[in-house]
Amino acid sequence: MNKLLSLIFFLLVGCFSTIQAQQQGFQAMDVFRTKSVAEVAISPDKKFIAYTLSVPRPFDQQPGSDYRELFIYELSTGKTLPFIKGNRNIFSIGWSPDGSKVTFRASTAQSPGMQVYAMDMKGGEAYPLSKHATSVLQYAFLDSNTLAFTAEEPESEERKAFRSKGFNLEVYEEEINHISLYKSDITTGKTGRLTEGVTIFDFAVSPDGKKIAVGIAPKNLIDHEYMFKRIHLLDVASAKITLLVDNQGKLGKMVFSPDGKKLAFLSASHVHEAVVGSLFVTDVNKPEPFEKLPNFIAKLDASAIDVQWKDANTLLFATEEGVDIALSEQKLTDKQRKVVLVPGKSVFYRFSYVQGIIAFAGNSPEHPAELHVSDLRKRSYKKLTNHNSWLSGVKLARQEKIVFKARDGLDVDGVLLYPINYIQGKRYPMIVYIHGGPEAANQNGWVTHYSTWGQVAAARDYFLFMPNYRAGSGRGVEFTMAGFGDQLGKEYNDVLDGIDYLVDQGLVDKSRIGIGGGSYGGYFAAWSATKHTERFAAAVVFVGISNQLSKRNITDIPQEDYLVHWGFWNHEDYEKVYDVSPVKYAHQSKTPTLILHGKDDPRIPPSQGLELYRAMKLHSEAPVRLVYYPGEGHGNRKNINRLDYLTRTMDWFDHYLSGEKKTDLPEKYHEGISE
Repeated sequence: MNKLLSLIFFLLVGCFSTIQAQQQGFQAMDVFRTKSVAEVAISPDKKFIAYTLSVPRPFDQQPGSDYRELFIYELSTGKTLPFIKGNRNIFSIGWSPDGSKVTFRASTAQSPGMQVYAMDMKGGEAYPLSKHATSVLQYAFLDSNTLAFTAEEPESEERKAFRSKGFNLEVYEEEINHISLYKSDITTGKTGRLTEGVTIFDFAVSPDGKKIAVGIAPKNLIDHEYMFKRIHLLDVASAKITLLVDNQGKLGKMVFSPDGKKLAFLSASHVHEAVVGSLFVTDVNKPEPFEKLPNFIAKLDASAIDVQWKDANTLLFATEEGVDIALSEQKLTDKQRKVVLVPGKSVFYRFSYVQGIIAFAGNSPEHPAELHVSDLRKRSYKKLTNHNSWLSGVKLARQEKIVFKARDGLDVDGVLLYPINYIQGKRYPMIVYIHGGPEAANQNGWVTHYSTWGQVAAARDYFLFMPNYRAGSGRGVEFTMAGFGDQLGKEYNDVLDGIDYLVDQGLVDKSRIGIGGGSYGGYFAAWSATKHTERFAAAVVFVGISNQLSKRNITDIPQEDYLVHWGFWNHEDYEKVYDVSPVKYAHQSKTPTLILHGKDDPRIPPSQGLELYRAMKLHSEAPVRLVYYPGEGHGNRKNINRLDYLTRTMDWFDHYLSGEKKTDLPEKYHEGISE
């Protein structure tokens, strides 16, 4: 039996191993049968809620990403109607203005990339609303017959001619075409371009369809998308564009008020803030300077993550508040918000709102994301779907929010999962999961995914600690700015203080602590394995930074890195940059370190993994292994690579956190995959 067939056999057998789930807890293979609701959209008449369901790709198919199916929930009957199921990927769901059709983006064999499709609620097959030469990225209706959408401009005839002759060279960052905004008549197919010479990364249409707020950047580069989008107003009839808000720094969602007179938007509060967590409103006809606009969450210990309008003078917005999510409403004239969905009720990141009804994909510590609905007038709240009924037969470990004191007295929170067989008074090994960003946070919801371990770690009798360290989101601007120009300072001390707190509580065996994470979390893990090697018995570094000096010169977001994290360039203080680079201390490492990296990662290129591997291999006593994932970028997309990451990292922790002093390496392939 060759290696591929052996792998498939192993996976299929694993699918039936949950007969023992009640005794074993959540297993690694359970991750790959977990479904989750992704997008939701309420119909204009409030009769239906469209939603997409993320469905794991079967392992007996060609490796790839999860599928996304389309469902319609009928509110009057409580019935779930499957509209598009199977091997399909449905994105950007919405509704036609009259609510008679559900709309979405999808790719079919007949279309050039992703196009906009519609399905009539009365039945029938999906049909295209767009037939553009390149993939549609975003879309919205201007009226019942007119679609606005963004798409990258087609390749030039000159470039096509060169390629046809075998010249496939790439002039770096100079051949990326702009993303333009188009207007299309869906009846005739006649399409016209509304913008030229700039890139449109985001847009929002006014209720009357006559104006479009556009997030414009000079170039179609990820750095420009992060840092240089500014809000402009486009008049649809004339295609004239004027600057509306000269926002400073990162820009998020924009949405017009129902009367079209105001625009709410999410943004960083200033150019050096890493989090798009402030909420502003500007008058469309009489805009004020950005510095004078009121920030509706300025006094909250929170970060805004989504916004809608309840009416022309009232905002609805979701906030990240430490490990919890809240939903609030606030009149423009009020000084304080009114919480309508209290923190801790459910974890969600986006919501749909139509005339008093809110729907969202919510998750909890006990269950992945399902469709939820809340009636603001009745103050009701209900989970509508259950796509993971099999979970009722799986024993889950205890999970809770914890709060501890940092060394300077600040309260820091996080999520803690207990060993599934926890016995009070006994000390256990612990894995510390570090979130990336650092402008992110861990929520007290469903935390079991291929890269976060969650219940899989708890089922192996580990504590899993997920701290929300400084420089992250969910605690306001000051909390985020604590990491500016101070990598691995207070933010890293917060993690050490959380570990010490759990050791002092008598929960954790301090000689058996592992640490891991991806991106900035991988950076923390690499730092732990080198600079603080005496504290960690194992480390997993996923797409992580090892040498800040070289990383800052080759990442695809050098301006973002400079503006929101450092405040100075390498040549201005190269010693300070190298001082916070794990490779500087690699020679002293005694921590067994597993390094994993996507071979096509543009954010933190794979050479970062190689630098740490080579430095440790040559100069340290620590066991070290480097694994590359071909075809993967900044995180794994293919199911087979996600499985390998999850199982390989857990095997690594099992090997080195067992309590035995091991200096050997685990098997090259995890059990069941090797021949």
